[in-house]
Amino acid sequence: MLRSFLTRTRGRGRLDLTDWLTFGYLALAVVLMFGPVAWMALSSFKTESALQEYPPSLLPLAPIHVEVEGYDEPLQLFRVTGGEHEGKLLAQVRRIGLMSQMVDPQNPGERLQVNINDRVPEREFALAVENYSALFERFNFALYFWNSVFITVIATVITILFNSMAAFALSKYRFRGRTFVFILIIATLMIPPTINLVPIYLVVSELGMVNSPWGVIWPAVATPTGVFLLRQYMLTIPDDLLDAARMDHASEWRVYWRIVLPLSAPALAVLVIFSVMWRWNDFLWPLIVLTRSEQFTLQLALNSFQGDLQTSWSNLLAMTVLTLLPITIVFAFLQKYITTGIAQSGVK
Repeated sequence: MLRSFLTRTRGRGRLDLTDWLTFGYLALAVVLMFGPVAWMALSSFKTESALQEYPPSLLPLAPIHVEVEGYDEPLQLFRVTGGEHEGKLLAQVRRIGLMSQMVDPQNPGERLQVNINDRVPEREFALAVENYSALFERFNFALYFWNSVFITVIATVITILFNSMAAFALSKYRFRGRTFVFILIIATLMIPPTINLVPIYLVVSELGMVNSPWGVIWPAVATPTGVFLLRQYMLTIPDDLLDAARMDHASEWRVYWRIVLPLSAPALAVLVIFSVMWRWNDFLWPLIVLTRSEQFTLQLALNSFQGDLQTSWSNLLAMTVLTLLPITIVFAFLQKYITTGIAQSGVK
């Protein structure tokens, strides 16, 4: 099916102009969206020195070192591109100003003088897996990962519960002021989140939830976006189903739990994806509430790699890749519900 979809053409047996434009547009979109991610993933396997090279290389390449007789440490291998030794592979002993003292690995007894502009390093494809192993040695990665998972999972479950209950009431109950309440909820989207930081922090502090994961979880469990999304979807559920359940003496909780929620699965899946992305990538609010390192999430731990005078870019990129993996897996499993859930949420 995928092959037939990709090979479909407007022309009869050959590619039409519109086909070339379509494939070109799709190829450009793929490069723009996945190119930076691929570059980051490949760069996470580069050494610190390779990351500082200019111009940068796409693949992780490491300099080649060779054992030379008479020298205790392996010497870096260079290819001479100019001068009397052009074309030779020489190992560098030391660099003095603009000149390098080099030796031929086959004839280590003779030292040669080569201008640094006349040689290029020989490199080979190599993965610096120590960038990842160092994370578990220098940082308590498992603890930070557990903190992020706990906050994300608990906050998502509570968000789904609270938002779906509010959406159920606003979509299936008729009461005075229902539209006003809904408009009021949607109007909160116009309030910049930074305005609420101080009052929310004061409330969290009074409740004793500073330096606690619950101080990160509770302030954001009720989202106007989730209420709007679920309400619009629940409006498409026929009221006759609910009335039939009530005639069979089903309680309101049973109607909500056994009928409305299962039928709202596509919209719930969309909200799950949004909630997981919001909680997993949240940085500002955890930075304010959590001050003890043992309570840090992965996003806060990432910030610790950046120092005032020096930044460990190799470790930073490696941890960024590990941080992106869970959210990518969740999106891969639930992405098929995004189009369905959002499209049907706008149909009444």
